[in-house]
Amino acid sequence: MAAPRDAHGWISVFLEAIAAEAGAAGNTRLAYGRDLKDFADWAGQEKREFASLNRADIEAYLIFCDAQGLSKATRARRLSSIRQIYRFAFEEGWREDNPALRITGPGRAKSLPKTLSPEQVGDLLEAARNHGRQEEDRLRNAALVELLYATGLRVTELVSLPRALLRGDPQMILVRGKSGKERMVPLSLPAREAVALWLEALDQRDEALRQNGTAPSKFLFPGRGKAAHMTRQSFFTLLQNIAVQAGISPALVTPHVLRHAFATHLLAGGADLRVIQMLLGHAELGTTEIYTHVLDEHLKELVLTRHPLAKNR
Repeated sequence: MAAPRDAHGWISVFLEAIAAEAGAAGNTRLAYGRDLKDFADWAGQEKREFASLNRADIEAYLIFCDAQGLSKATRARRLSSIRQIYRFAFEEGWREDNPALRITGPGRAKSLPKTLSPEQVGDLLEAARNHGRQEEDRLRNAALVELLYATGLRVTELVSLPRALLRGDPQMILVRGKSGKERMVPLSLPAREAVALWLEALDQRDEALRQNGTAPSKFLFPGRGKAAHMTRQSFFTLLQNIAVQAGISPALVTPHVLRHAFATHLLAGGADLRVIQMLLGHAELGTTEIYTHVLDEHLKELVLTRHPLAKNR
């Protein structure tokens, strides 16, 4: 295949390829697209041809990003996107090299994931059961938060769960994660009970919809948008409101923080790290090992604040 004529053609073909060959999710493609468009726009302003950019050009772009005040994480992600498109170009025969291959990135600032204590999660679950004007809203909110904490699902995995997957009170469900990878995730009894109550409410709603000639959604958490299920943004906002009702700062509570709480609390309870890796759907064990550092920090804090000698001093 001949190389596209301009940068936007390169990006378009690249995004189509990662969707078809790697099964990249929509959000992943959007992230690549944003990063590469910014890079292409910069190249255009500098009067440089995207197809013939060299290592020095890419390094100049990274310096430009730094001068713009972009974080290390953002700059590292943009470099990764540039590497990927030029690797694709090399494999397609559009270029004879990958000019970004040997560039050392800015690295990522290491930070421990935020989490919640078991007591805070308990308060959040209780608030979810009581948040909402109607009983149907309260049942949905309870099912959402119970499922998230019980499974550690990514937020997109949670809001797009097919309803049929939860029928029949299953003790485990098959979840399709990043790049279409599947994994089995067990359900706790409280989560199963919350889902069962929510399904009853959904069935009653569906009957009313059918009488009005409207087809019900196939998703466990229906939405009004094009996707037909609750959006990530809607759930984020809902969770923030539930946190306020629970008396917890909304700055501390996001869907991903509850995912971290799931993993951290499992590890504190003696779960094997590889089991947690499998439940979270991490490709590498190193990604999961960050939770051991969370526990180390917690233990250090206990010693420094609870030990009698520490208090005396």
